[in-house]
Amino acid sequence: MLSYPPGMDVFLIPTGANRYELYCEIPDADERGDEPAPTGFLRGLVQQFRDMLAEAERERHRPPSERASEPSSWYQRVRRQAMCRIAETIAEQRLLWHVRRQETASAVYPDDLSVEAAREILRASMQADFEKHRKWLIIDTLLMIASGLLILIPGPNIIGYYLAFRVVGHFLSMRGALHARDVVRWHYRPSSLLAELRQTIAMEPQEREARVTDIAARLRLERLAPFFTRMLVRSA
Repeated sequence: MLSYPPGMDVFLIPTGANRYELYCEIPDADERGDEPAPTGFLRGLVQQFRDMLAEAERERHRPPSERASEPSSWYQRVRRQAMCRIAETIAEQRLLWHVRRQETASAVYPDDLSVEAAREILRASMQADFEKHRKWLIIDTLLMIASGLLILIPGPNIIGYYLAFRVVGHFLSMRGALHARDVVRWHYRPSSLLAELRQTIAMEPQEREARVTDIAARLRLERLAPFFTRMLVRSA
C-alpha cells in the first residue's frame, strides 16, 4: 500500500497524446477528518452523507455472488442501484475530498514531461474540477429542493437521499479542488514508469493489460490497472 510522506501522492496518468487523469490511492475511511462539526440543516446533510458513504463502501466490498443470491424488493433493488452509483462517485471524487485536508502533496508525473508542463496540467485539472463541481452543486441543490415534493408519496424518499449525497459530495469536491489549486504546496517528482505507461496506449488490449498490471505492481498501486482501462474507454 501507498504511504503519504508528506501529504499524499497524486499521479498524472497519461490517457492519450495530451490527456491526463489525476489518480491516487487512499484507504477507505471516514471522510469527516478534523473539521468542526457543522450545525443546523447542513449538519443533517453531512451526517446523511457519512451514513450513505459508509453503506456504499460496505456494498462495494460485498462479493457479487452474495448480492445476486439475496432476495430483494423493488425498494431494495432501487436502493442497491443508488448505492452502486454512489460507489462510482466515491471512486471519482475521493482524491478531491482527501486533498482538502492536506498542506503538502507530491505530484508524480511522466518523466517525458517538463516540470512546468506537469504543474500546468495539475493546475488546469483542479480549475476544471472546481468549475464542474460548482455547476453540479447548484443543479443538484435545486433538484434536492424540488425532490421535497416527494414526501407526499408514501415510502422512503430515495431520490432525495441520493441528491443530498450528491450535494455534499460536490461541495466537498469543489472545496478540495480550490484548496489544491491555491493552498497545497506541491512537490513534483518525475517517473519513468508513468512514461512507460503512456507507451501502452497504442498496444493491443491483451498485451496492454499485462504491461499495465506490471507497471502498477512496480508503482505499488493496487487499483491502477482497472482505472487506466476505464479511462482509456472513456476517452476513446
